[in-house]
Amino acid sequence: MAAVPKQTTMAIKSYKNQAQMLVKNYLLADPFAPYTSILGGILACKVVYDLTDLISSFYIKTYPSLTKIQRVDWNNRGISTTHAIFVSALSLYFVFWSDLFSDPHLTCLMVFRSSQLSTFGLGVSLGYFFSDLAMTVWQYPALGGIEYVRIFSTRNALWHTLYLFVYLVTVVIHHLLSGTAVAYSMFTGEAQLYTYMVLISEVTTPEIHLRWYLDTAGMKRSTAYLINGVVIFIGWLIARVLLFGYMFYHVYLHYDQVIKMHAFGFVLVLGVPSALGILNLMWFGKIIKGLAKTLAKRRSRTKELDGEN
Repeated sequence: MAAVPKQTTMAIKSYKNQAQMLVKNYLLADPFAPYTSILGGILACKVVYDLTDLISSFYIKTYPSLTKIQRVDWNNRGISTTHAIFVSALSLYFVFWSDLFSDPHLTCLMVFRSSQLSTFGLGVSLGYFFSDLAMTVWQYPALGGIEYVRIFSTRNALWHTLYLFVYLVTVVIHHLLSGTAVAYSMFTGEAQLYTYMVLISEVTTPEIHLRWYLDTAGMKRSTAYLINGVVIFIGWLIARVLLFGYMFYHVYLHYDQVIKMHAFGFVLVLGVPSALGILNLMWFGKIIKGLAKTLAKRRSRTKELDGEN
């Protein structure tokens, strides 16, 4: 194997040092980090969308047979899944492993602590919220709206239209609430711990999308579909019900610090998780009913097979 010329090696090191200086002094510098991360999140969504389309075309047999809008939904869920994995991993790190918010030796109050990494992570997530909201409104009612109608199925055209409108309003409110809370926490540095606590709930998103993928691929009666339902139930219970309760308990224990936040930040810390918590409980009830229905159908099919034998 031929040795790399010394001049080439030095040139590579020079470019590497210049790139590191660019990232350190500009892209991740305090004044630019929020805007850089938002832009990076938006660009990452586009890259993931194209990669999902490319990979699915080669490795997913049912993908070529999907309609155009189903492919858009498929690829959009790839973006959502990637963001969920990224932000939930980062959230778990900051909430349970990092000493940024738990170190008692730091003089700054817990609600005012932040770092370049924590701010950058929130910016990437905010970029995703912008992209997902834009995609949902642009492709409305194809992205998710039809599913909403199926949940509240009715043959009345007026009710169909109403449910689709309610779905759009719900998505917009959810994204605006989440986006506002994330943006405020990112730009002010306040309550980043509580923001990441709420973002841990994204850990359930990949399972939700996997359920749609299995359904679209014609695997609704498979064992994987059943296991997925059980995992969603457990994950939702832990990440979107119990964890929200723990967050409010944490706010109660540190209320003396929370009260020192800006009034708008104080309202966000209490208001946004409360609104999302109510939505989580409503959907948790539907998850329980759906899982019970799936289990009942499976028992019924098992009895039929036993009877035939």
